[in-house]
Amino acid sequence: MVDITTPEIRSRMMSGIRAKNTNPEMVVRSALHRLGFRFRLHARELPGTPDIILPRYRVVIFVHGCFWHKHQCSLFKMPATRTDFWREKLSKNQFRDEANIERLHEAGWRVATVWECSIRASAKTRNDSLFLGLAEWIKDVDIDEASF
Repeated sequence: MVDITTPEIRSRMMSGIRAKNTNPEMVVRSALHRLGFRFRLHARELPGTPDIILPRYRVVIFVHGCFWHKHQCSLFKMPATRTDFWREKLSKNQFRDEANIERLHEAGWRVATVWECSIRASAKTRNDSLFLGLAEWIKDVDIDEASF
């Protein structure tokens, strides 16, 4: 399928995709705040600039978009055009994520990843079990890594 926009318009559209304060991130932050957690945001001094940092628990939370981090779910679909470019770009994102998580573990942080698809499913069913499970994990110091 041919792109129906000019390269300049496509570039402007892509540059509008935010890395911070995305809707999924705001949903997670709101739920954690409702559950009584207080946190910092986007600590640039930590590997990967985690979206949410809970220093009291030595926990960082990444809120990942399923497309940009190549999550194996229904929201991820490899683009049909420029497939080699996208395959390389998304693989680099995954490799960088793994390296950042490893560096955070080495620094004594526990890491959780919350996926866009699970947030959407939770919102669709109006079920807070995702956030209650995340809250339990935060308080359970025996588990180093989690994915929700």
